[in-house]
Amino acid sequence: MINQALLAPCGLYCGVCGIYVAHREGNEKFKEKLAPVYGCGPEEIACEGCLGTVRFKYCRTCPIRSCAEGKSYEGCHQCGDFPCQFIETFPIEVGKQVIMRAVPFRRSFGTDRWVEEEEKRYNCPECGNNLFRGAKRCRSCKTPVNPD
Repeated sequence: MINQALLAPCGLYCGVCGIYVAHREGNEKFKEKLAPVYGCGPEEIACEGCLGTVRFKYCRTCPIRSCAEGKSYEGCHQCGDFPCQFIETFPIEVGKQVIMRAVPFRRSFGTDRWVEEEEKRYNCPECGNNLFRGAKRCRSCKTPVNPD
């Protein structure tokens, strides 16, 4: 069963987001490592998904989510204007790259397959541990990875 709260309209599947993973696991050490990357305190590293009730501070004000809601779309995969100014000016380069890969895939293959492929993509090839988007090294076996 797909958790609908994790289906970010932009194409960044929340199930593999480091903030979501750290919050879900209650991993304080991971939160401490993520906090400086996002310019916040570890106590602010909390999210239950873009469409959930607990959202990370940047996700609460996301213009992409607001745009999709305003057009009554589930996401950018339904929009004929993709990629638009919101995608072009997305502030995190790796996120923009993932969006540009993921939205056409979701458009072509549907939400179920998109989620399945995103979850498969973010697993360590060495030990199978779950990774998060942007990971450079597996947290378990320390193998270098580049799943994005």
